[in-house]
Amino acid sequence: MAGSRRDLLKGATVLGAGVFFGPRKLLGQALSAAPPLAPIVEVEVRTVSAKAVRLLLRRETGVEPGDDGAVALAKADHAAGRVQAGGGAKSVRSGELVVSVDWNPLRVRIRDRKGRNIQEIADDPETRQFKFALGEGPIFGLGEGGPQFSRRGVVDRMVSGSRGYRLGTNGSKVPIQWLMGGLPDGEAWGMFLHQPLGSFDLSGEEGVFTVAANEAQSRLGVAELFVAAGAPSALMGEYAAITGFPAMPPLWSLGYLQSHRTLGSPEEILAEAATFREKRLPCDAMIYLGTGFCPNGWNTANGSFDWNARAFPNPAAAVAALHHDNFKMVVHVVLDGHRLMGTVADACSDPQPPLPQVAERAIGCYWPFHRPLFDLGVDGWWPDEGDGYDAPSRLARNRMYFEGAQLYRPNQRVFALHRNGYAGMQRFASFLWSGDVQSTWATLRTQIAVGINAGMSGVPLWGTDIGGFVPTAEYTGELYARWFQFGAFCPLFRSHGRDWRLHLPWGWNTGTLGVPETQSYHPAEAELHNAAIEPVCRKYLELRYRLLPYLYSAVRESCDSGMPVIRGLWLHYPEDENAAGCADQYLFGRDLLIAPVFEAGAMSRKVYLPPGDWFDFWSNEKVQGGVTVERRVDLGTMPIYVRAGAILPLGAVLQHTGEAASEPLRLQVYPGADGTATFYQDDGASFDFRRGAYMKIAIAWHDRARHFALRLAPGSKMLPPSPRALVAQVMDSGREQALLFHGGPVDATLGK
Repeated sequence: MAGSRRDLLKGATVLGAGVFFGPRKLLGQALSAAPPLAPIVEVEVRTVSAKAVRLLLRRETGVEPGDDGAVALAKADHAAGRVQAGGGAKSVRSGELVVSVDWNPLRVRIRDRKGRNIQEIADDPETRQFKFALGEGPIFGLGEGGPQFSRRGVVDRMVSGSRGYRLGTNGSKVPIQWLMGGLPDGEAWGMFLHQPLGSFDLSGEEGVFTVAANEAQSRLGVAELFVAAGAPSALMGEYAAITGFPAMPPLWSLGYLQSHRTLGSPEEILAEAATFREKRLPCDAMIYLGTGFCPNGWNTANGSFDWNARAFPNPAAAVAALHHDNFKMVVHVVLDGHRLMGTVADACSDPQPPLPQVAERAIGCYWPFHRPLFDLGVDGWWPDEGDGYDAPSRLARNRMYFEGAQLYRPNQRVFALHRNGYAGMQRFASFLWSGDVQSTWATLRTQIAVGINAGMSGVPLWGTDIGGFVPTAEYTGELYARWFQFGAFCPLFRSHGRDWRLHLPWGWNTGTLGVPETQSYHPAEAELHNAAIEPVCRKYLELRYRLLPYLYSAVRESCDSGMPVIRGLWLHYPEDENAAGCADQYLFGRDLLIAPVFEAGAMSRKVYLPPGDWFDFWSNEKVQGGVTVERRVDLGTMPIYVRAGAILPLGAVLQHTGEAASEPLRLQVYPGADGTATFYQDDGASFDFRRGAYMKIAIAWHDRARHFALRLAPGSKMLPPSPRALVAQVMDSGREQALLFHGGPVDATLGK
């Protein structure tokens, strides 16, 4: 089973160039292969919130939707009404929404209290299709991968994994049946079609959802849909309330993670880690691939839990050495099949070895193979493969690593980097990467859009292989440096790919390719002596670590609100058509606008700035928004803009997240508008924050009075050190003021 992805990668160049089989033909094939559905006989309306409703469209009375783990309502919904076939048209009020049901043919309309249509759903059982309104604005969501950027106008087969759509540029597909679309006045509609699963055709005036031909009969008796209305940012909260709010990852997982492929000797492995410390290049984790996808990985074979003695003859000593130098250790785990059943809490009644791979596995029997690695001190996991698993199994695998790790380390947060997932994966602190993309400039540009849609599909912890996975003739030090800049502003900051020594920050100036892993890749000799790349990597490594207070606070916000870390501009500027169409720039948290450079030899980068004032992060130049600016760039510069009114917490440059800061936290105020911010801190490792062991400092800036205020947020408490030394700096004048925060109110005036 593992070989299928390898076969696909052999044709990666062709796929990346745009081979895509006609979507309408595929949909037609699915229709001809599957029988019609029974007509809907009952519509049940249930209230989820004031602006979200749950619809159960039953083809058989009394049937309830199956539990595949995706739905985890934050609070119980309650019945608003039922409408039976043959009883005539009827309307049901649910919170601020009104659901109207007409029969012959079935049509369900959802309106808001103003009488405006939010969504309209029609059932066509003969063709196994639902049709729904698309509105007039852009459409986002549908998970990771697939055609980009706005989903309007595309057909998405929603095929999971590497065979989803254009692997080379768009990466793997993680189907999530959640969409958001624009309405007038900055409002939006959202729809989560939980059951059944199928494909989406958004190329016409109305959307068409076609039930998959292979959908289980047990999931056809009732369709379950959730429809919500509100501001786009509020819809992210509605989705999280339906499928679960994100869980906090460990702080170290937001540092830089260095991935490896073919390993050298045991001495070389530790020497490479030591080089990061000697060069003072910040890094938090070493990730090791398994043997099988490379000739010398951490284990004996893909899917094995046995250490490879050629690389790790004394695993305990190697793990201890890495820990001594303040590195976490993450290992690659391969699992393939079709179904994963149960949970880690289940007793094992039919033990199976991890190899060979089998079609079905009981999680209660598989998970214990991880225990010896936990006992040795392994810190995290890289669950790879699994494209063949059905949706409930993909989610069960995410859940397995989250809950299984806590069996052995009950009060320690979990790191697992997944290739596959499903709606609800955010509840398990799952990181997701976009798969085996090609090293091309087109891929770099496309991955920006992929990351935005992944975030707007409820996946906040996302990233891409820095540099791309499959080297092409376009893979140069320049492309790596530009990708590294982008990666520094993704939640997952990991470098990985074939010919992996060219994925080290200093790898482009060693004079050697290392162990060649791609027969067709032959970089120019000059590229292997490119001294310009390491300083660029250093600059963005140090910036990433300085921004960790901002990033960690943004991740906490994501866990509280459902808002992603990578945000399409539409989430905050829904009435701005130019902002909504930005596929190659994004907001990182609320306040930083990131514009990666994705053209070879670029001397400038066009950046759209939404309405309001913005500051160039590098120069502090103030720029009026609502326009496209052309920012000059050199190799070391990626345009970054800060919103006026932002208060940016910046820390010291650290070598790893466990290092104590040597200087006070800086609170950089960007004037021109009133603003608020929250600085969040906890121990970064445990679940004690769930029991109140965290600190939130509410920060406010009143622009006209140039008044700066600090307050301890309700429900939080001071954490050491107390008092807390801070430095506030207003960025138009550069004026600084040292402050001491004891937990009580602090007020200051920062004049010009």
